[in-house]
Amino acid sequence: MTMEIGRRLRVGLFGSSHGPEVGVTIDGLPAGTPIDLEAIQAELDRRRPVGRRLATRRQEEDQLVVDQGVRDGRSDGRTFRAHVANTDVRREPYDRLRDTPRPGHADYPARVRYGPEADLSGGGIFSGRMTVGLVAAGAVAKALLAPVGVTVVAYTRAIGVVDAPAPEEMSVEEIARRARSNEVGSVDAASADRMAEAIGEARRAGDSVGGIVEVRAAGVPVGLGEPFFDSIESVLAHAYFSVPAVKGVEFGSGFAAARMRGSEHNDAFVLDGDAIRTATNHAGGILGGLATGMPIVARVVVKPTSSIAVRQRTVDLARRVPAELVVTGRHDPCIVPRAVVVLESVTAFALADLALEGGFLR
Repeated sequence: MTMEIGRRLRVGLFGSSHGPEVGVTIDGLPAGTPIDLEAIQAELDRRRPVGRRLATRRQEEDQLVVDQGVRDGRSDGRTFRAHVANTDVRREPYDRLRDTPRPGHADYPARVRYGPEADLSGGGIFSGRMTVGLVAAGAVAKALLAPVGVTVVAYTRAIGVVDAPAPEEMSVEEIARRARSNEVGSVDAASADRMAEAIGEARRAGDSVGGIVEVRAAGVPVGLGEPFFDSIESVLAHAYFSVPAVKGVEFGSGFAAARMRGSEHNDAFVLDGDAIRTATNHAGGILGGLATGMPIVARVVVKPTSSIAVRQRTVDLARRVPAELVVTGRHDPCIVPRAVVVLESVTAFALADLALEGGFLR
């Protein structure tokens, strides 16, 4: 099964968590697009749990193998196809839970939809493992966006009750530098320590914790986007909600706008030399579905990891009786830090798709 997203730039995912491989296809890449395999690998390495004390013990090398679509470091006009192998696979913990759906997972609706023989080991096609392909696609999209000056960065805004927003005036380059200097992806060192403590406490309790990833895109050309159904918000929200564990999205002031007046929320236009900008950015860089030239700002809610070692109630589907389970295996007590690069990546390919659609890229 291949799952796809996008219009001009179509990104497809294939494989499953415990199958032989997971990978990505990209259609619509203009011939001659630079494909920097080292840059793609570096992004995949950001997603891996290696070096993270508080992450899953599943250790996959995630070495990218390009199957087609690249010649001499550039797209050759064919479908780009690449994959990574699944090597550190353990099916036994999932086999034991075959008839007892795990709370918070897609086990029950997937079984009803696809039947009892569906391979849901590790979550199957619903697993966060599938985001390998999203990250690879995002790295390619960043190369597409670079010539028009678009830079996308994400960081861990909050974990549990620890909230550490980056100052509005902080550059995307500084956000990236700070976020990549610690294990949790925070821009504030003291907050990073408190976030790590919150994750550690959840792990010791056999539980998990969620958080918020903030994404910023700078240099987006004024007018990029479409009205109504393909607005920047619509396209980005579609991409964000395609990432496992995402449960909420807001742009600019987001839900806080409900407690503001128009005189507070409206962003006044001002002159900055010869450029026109806004004095504030409550709109998150988007008006009428189009980019205003201000940074696009989105915040994405990532739920607590569903796989926890706390005893939970469920139903035995074979015997149709109440049951209890304890999920064993190797799981992240918090997936927010690893989701940072994933949400950064889907932002990049969603914006690249809009840029191709609107003629901003050739």
